[in-house]
Amino acid sequence: MNRRHFVAAATLFAGLAPFAARAADRFEVTRTTAEWKAMLTPAQYKVMRQEGTERAGTSDLTHNKAAGTYLCRGCDLPLYSSKTKYDSGTGWPSFWQALPNAVATREDRSLGMVRTECHCRRCGSHLGHIFNDGPQPTGKRHCINGVSLKFAAA
Repeated sequence: MNRRHFVAAATLFAGLAPFAARAADRFEVTRTTAEWKAMLTPAQYKVMRQEGTERAGTSDLTHNKAAGTYLCRGCDLPLYSSKTKYDSGTGWPSFWQALPNAVATREDRSLGMVRTECHCRRCGSHLGHIFNDGPQPTGKRHCINGVSLKFAAA
């Protein structure tokens, strides 16, 4: 292999790395595309399985102040406590911390920027993004799509 072939191959593999990383994700709860589409509305499917974003201000959960737990709509895993929810003013449900071992993260380079995407660690459903502009004690803002969540009152 000459240098030109090596550089071309390295460039190709580097470009495919994000796709390989996502294909390598393995989750405890798995479903076929047909199963996901049967259990989710089109809006939920777009967000949870295709990493879309719901329009700001459209989720009833944004202003929910009841005590309880927010669960993953895809597998019912408890994700967030109402004790860590706050009004970020963004139009999406926001939390300063997830429950232990609830969410996983990965780098998201879509839309020409670098963000931290968060998803359910059990089924891989896209939840939203984590930013460094939240309140103390963590300084984090988990900006979550309401369609990805279910609420269980305490």
